[in-house]
Amino acid sequence: MKHLLAFVFMVIATTSYSQTFEVGPFIGGANYIGDVGKSNFINPNTLVGGALFKWNRSPRHSWRLSLLYAQIAADDANSNDTRRQQRGYSFENSIAEASLGIEFNFFEFDLHAGTPQNSPYIYTGLTYFRADHMYLKNGRAGNLVNEGSNWEFAIPMVFGYKETITEHIVGALEIGARYTFTDNLDGSWPEELLGRRDPPIEFGNRNTSDWYVFTGVSLTFNFGRKPCYCNL
Repeated sequence: MKHLLAFVFMVIATTSYSQTFEVGPFIGGANYIGDVGKSNFINPNTLVGGALFKWNRSPRHSWRLSLLYAQIAADDANSNDTRRQQRGYSFENSIAEASLGIEFNFFEFDLHAGTPQNSPYIYTGLTYFRADHMYLKNGRAGNLVNEGSNWEFAIPMVFGYKETITEHIVGALEIGARYTFTDNLDGSWPEELLGRRDPPIEFGNRNTSDWYVFTGVSLTFNFGRKPCYCNL
């Protein structure tokens, strides 16, 4: 591990004079899409916050790392589905994620152009996150409780818009859905926790995985000398 860290620091040190980096906070709202509560795709009802780091490799694309933390919550009482309202489940969970991937600009976005820059963009890559498993205690008439750790992967699908505020500050607004590889953020598929089927406490649609969505704004500060993109 120490050799890997030394290599990473060496790469950063040798490229920081020829590339442009961005770093800054991200804050916004989070919502979950699954088998409990509302099924709206964009419905931020809890907070998300964290930090972004970007390595601009050309005016059209960047490598991006994000570290984000959010609370998610859902309540059948808020659903438009009368069956969920009658069922009456609710839960709260937390998500801590690390995501690495590529951000692609629709238009050229050159921070060294000396003129205001703006562009829509998309981002995707691979996300690894930690949440709690949920478990329906005391059968279908019971309550959903947090039980154990759920480490899983997700695919981020992010669309946003960004523009320069000053020469060294970039503001952005984005909506990002995460398709997860778990169906137990809400406790609907306890086999992931128990290691076996338990039909009396299973519920919802087994054919769909859970999603969560982060909607928010970022403010990144850029540094580094003007890059040479000719060799990229």
